[in-house]
Amino acid sequence: MESYLEERFGGVQAKNSSEEALRRWRRLCSVVKNPKRRFRFTANLEKRGEAEAIKHANHEKLRVAVLVSKAALQFIQGLSLRSEYVVPEEVKAAGFQICADELGSIVEGHDSKKLIIHGGVDGIAEKLSTSKTDGLSTDEDSIKRRQDIYGVNKFTESEVRSFWVFVWEALQDTTLIILAVCAFVSLVVGIAMEGWPKGAHDGLGIVASILLVVFVTAASDYRQSLQFKDLDKEKKKIQVQVTRNGFRQRLSIYDLLPGDVVHLAIGDQVPADGLFISGFSLLINESSLTGESEPVAVNADNPFLLSGTKVQDGSCKMLVTTVGMRTQWGKLMATLSEGGDDETPLQVKLNGVATIIGQIGLFFAVITFIVLSQGLFSKKYHEGLLLSWSGDEALELLEHFAIAVTIVVVAVPEGLPLAVTLSLAFAMKKMMNDKALVRHLAACETMGSATTICSDKTGTLTTNHMAVVKACICGNIKEVNGPQNASKLCSELPEIVVKTLLESIFNNTGGEVVFNQDGKYQILGTPTETALLEFALALGGDFKSKRDETKIVKVEPFNSTKKRMSVILELPGGGRRAHCKGASEIVLAACDKFIDDTGSVHPLDKTTADKLNGIIDSFAGEALRTLCLAYREMEEGFSILDHIPSQGYTCIGVVGIKDPVRPGVRESVATCQAAGIMVRMVTGDNINTAKAIARECGILTEEGIAIEGPEFREKSLDELLKLVPKIQVMARSSPLDKHTLVKHLRTTFNDVVAVTGDGTNDAPALHEADIGLAMGIAGTEVAKESADIIILDDNFSTIVTVAKWGRSVYINIQKFVQFQLTVNVVALLVNFSSACFTGNAPLTAVQLLWVNMIMDTLGALALATEPPNNDLMKREPVGRTGKFITNVMWRNILGMSFYQFFVMWYLQTQGKNFFGLERSDTDVALNTIIFNSFVFCQV
Repeated sequence: MESYLEERFGGVQAKNSSEEALRRWRRLCSVVKNPKRRFRFTANLEKRGEAEAIKHANHEKLRVAVLVSKAALQFIQGLSLRSEYVVPEEVKAAGFQICADELGSIVEGHDSKKLIIHGGVDGIAEKLSTSKTDGLSTDEDSIKRRQDIYGVNKFTESEVRSFWVFVWEALQDTTLIILAVCAFVSLVVGIAMEGWPKGAHDGLGIVASILLVVFVTAASDYRQSLQFKDLDKEKKKIQVQVTRNGFRQRLSIYDLLPGDVVHLAIGDQVPADGLFISGFSLLINESSLTGESEPVAVNADNPFLLSGTKVQDGSCKMLVTTVGMRTQWGKLMATLSEGGDDETPLQVKLNGVATIIGQIGLFFAVITFIVLSQGLFSKKYHEGLLLSWSGDEALELLEHFAIAVTIVVVAVPEGLPLAVTLSLAFAMKKMMNDKALVRHLAACETMGSATTICSDKTGTLTTNHMAVVKACICGNIKEVNGPQNASKLCSELPEIVVKTLLESIFNNTGGEVVFNQDGKYQILGTPTETALLEFALALGGDFKSKRDETKIVKVEPFNSTKKRMSVILELPGGGRRAHCKGASEIVLAACDKFIDDTGSVHPLDKTTADKLNGIIDSFAGEALRTLCLAYREMEEGFSILDHIPSQGYTCIGVVGIKDPVRPGVRESVATCQAAGIMVRMVTGDNINTAKAIARECGILTEEGIAIEGPEFREKSLDELLKLVPKIQVMARSSPLDKHTLVKHLRTTFNDVVAVTGDGTNDAPALHEADIGLAMGIAGTEVAKESADIIILDDNFSTIVTVAKWGRSVYINIQKFVQFQLTVNVVALLVNFSSACFTGNAPLTAVQLLWVNMIMDTLGALALATEPPNNDLMKREPVGRTGKFITNVMWRNILGMSFYQFFVMWYLQTQGKNFFGLERSDTDVALNTIIFNSFVFCQV
C-alpha cells in the first residue's frame, strides 16, 4: 500500500511542491463524495495564478513608470512647474492639502514630476500636516480625521463563514443526498402502506441519522475553521518602529496612517507605501510585489517605497503616504489570502487511501445490492410479475438500495484527510500556547520526523540579555560588569582614548538612545548594540551630544557576510574619520596601529598583535562574545561614493560581552539526543566562544568536531562526506556555509533537517531546510516570512516542544487510520458476507450511518487530538524514509477486523444481540453503539 501511494501520490513535498504535483493528485482524487469538504483545506491554485498575474502586471507597471519618470525629470529640468491639482473640499475641511488618490498616484506610479510639483518630500509632509522629525500628533480627533480621509492600513479579508455554511457543505455529500431521496420514498410508501406512525419508522430513522451526521460533521469543521482564523491573525501581527509626538515607539502596522514616520532596518518589511526621508545604503527587494529579484536602490533621487517589499540592506526613515487597499500590496494580499496553504504529504497520501478504499467500497456496495436483490428479482421473474410491484416489495428493494448506498457512505473514509487537518489544527493551536507559531501546516507534520536540528547560538541557546563584562582598552584588561567598575575604568584612561571610544560606540551603531514620555532614557537596537550603548553610558557618555559633535555621511551596516559595521564621520574641524567594529579577529586583522596606555598611537607589531589575539581567545574561552573597535583618519581624496576602506585602522580596544546560556537548554539538548535527534550549533561567533557555549549546553562531545566556516568552505566533496556527520559546532559561519551544511545533510545523508535563523541572510537556509524555524523576538520579517514555524520566545526548549507535537500528530493520525480502516473492513465484510450467505444485511442503513458518524467525526475528535506525552521523545525519529502505514499496522487492522467480523456475523446470523440474547427491534441502536464502542476500545 505504502509503495503504491508513494508511486501515485508521492510527488507532493512538505514544502515547495510543484504546481504539476498538486494538480496531479487532484486528478487522481477527482471523484469524491463531497468535494467541498474533501478539498476545503487545499490550495486554491486558480487564485495563486491570479496573484502571479498581478505580480507580473506590477512589474510591467513599475518598469514603465520608472522609464517615464526618468524621461519626465530630464524634460522638466530648468522649467518652472505649476500644479493643476485641486484639493477636494472634504480634504481641506479635515485640515489636509492632498487626497489619498493623488498620494497613491505619486508613489505607486513613481511620478517624480508630481512629487516635484507638490514640493518634494517636505511638501508632501506639510500637506499631510505632519513633521519629518516628530511624526504625527496622537490627538484622538486628529487621528480620526486622518482615518476618515485616508483609510486604515488593513487588507480585505474573506469573511468568517457561519456555522450554517458548514452545515450546507456537509449536505453536499452525494451519498447522503441519495439516502435522503431514499428516506423520502420510504416515508411516502411506508405511510401509504402502513399508515402513520408505523410506516414512517424506517424513513424517519434514516433522516434523523443523516441530520445527526451532518450537524456533528459541521460542528467539527466549524471548530477547525475558527482555529485557523485565530492562527492567521497571529501570523499577521507585525510591529514597526514609529516616531509620534517626537517619541520613538513600537506600533502595529495596522495602526499606521499617512503622515507617520517609520524607521526601517535590514530585514524589515515596508509596511505601507511611502517616501524616503533619510537613510544610508538602502536596498529594497521588490520580488514579493513584482517577482523581480534584483534589489532596487532607494535614496533621495528615487524616494519611492512600496508596501510589502523588504529591506535587503541599509536603513532609513520613511514618510507613510498610502495605506491598506489603496496599495498594490493590499490588492495582492486580498488575492493571496484566498490561495491557501499547500496540502501536506500526509493529507495527500490519506486522500489516496480514501480514494482507493472508496473504489473498493463502491464495488462491494454494488455486489451487495445485486446479492440482496437477486432473490426478490428471481421470485418476481418466476412469478411473471416483474412489472407489478407491491408496496412491501418496493420498500424491500428500497431498503436494499439504501444499504448499498450506506455501505459507500461508511466504506469511503472521507474523514481520513480531514483527520490530518483536524490533528494539525489542534496541534497548531496548542503549540501557539507553547510559544510556537506555525505558518505552514506541513511543518507540524514534518517536525515529527526531524533527525537533525541546526541551531543558532545567540538568543536561542543563550538568553540574548547581553552586557559588557570585560574590556581591553590600551592593552589593559578590566572587569566592567557594573557602573562603578566602568566609572573606574574611565578615570584610568587618557581623555583622548575615552573621547575616541565614545565617538566610536555612539556613532558606529544601529541602535539609538531615546527618551520616552516619562523622561527616562530607553535604548533601541539589537542586544549587542544595547550592551555596547549601556557600556558607553556607564562610562559617562551622552549619546545626543556626542552625535551632534559630528555628522554621519556614510554607513555600511553590519551583515553576517562582512561581520562588521563601518561609518564615515565628518569632523567639526574639517576632515573625515572612519569607525569600524565587528568580529574581533577580522577587525584586528584590518589594523596596523594601536593606542597604548598613554593614548599614543603606535604601529601594531607582531608581539602586540599576538598579545591582543591571546586576549581575544581568553575572553572567548570564558564564553564571552568579543568585539573589536577601531578607527582611521580618512585622506582628502575620499568620496562618499567609494566603499569604506577595509584596512589601515587603529585598534581602540576589545570588549567581552556576556550572554548566559538559557535555563533548561542542557536538559532539552539531552532530550533531543535521547530521541535520536542530533543538535548542531551554527553561529557567526568566535570558535572558542562557540565551543565553550556548546560544551555548557551538552552539544559538543568528545567524538564531535568544531570547525570554522572558512575551513569548511575549503573542504572537497570527499572530505565533506567524512566530516559532515561529525560536525557539532560551526563557528564564524556565513549564510552560505549554513545553506551548504543543510543541503548536504538533506541530500547526501537523507536527514530531515530543522534550521533556526533570525537574520535576512538566513532566508536561503530556512528555505532549503525541511523545517525553517525563525526567531520571533530577534528575527527579521524576511526571516519570519521564509520560515515554517516562528519560535515566539526564541527559546531552544520551545523547539523541542515543537518536535514533540510533531511526533504526536504523526502517532495520532496513525491511530485514527488504524481505527477507521478497521471499521471500514468490518462494515464491508459483515454486510457483504451476510448478504452472500443469508440473503440479509445484519446492519441496517440507520446503523451504518451511526457507524459513519462515530468513526468519521467523533473518532477523529477523540484520536486525532490526543496531546503528546514524554514517552514520544524516547523513540527514534521516523526520518525521511519511514512508512506511515506499516506492516505491523496492517496486521493489527486485519486481525481486529476479522475478529470483530466473526463475532458480529455469528451473533447477527443467530438472531442475537451483542449480549447473546434474542434480538428484537429495540436492540438495533444498542447493538450499533456497543459495536462501535467495542471497535473503539480495540484501538
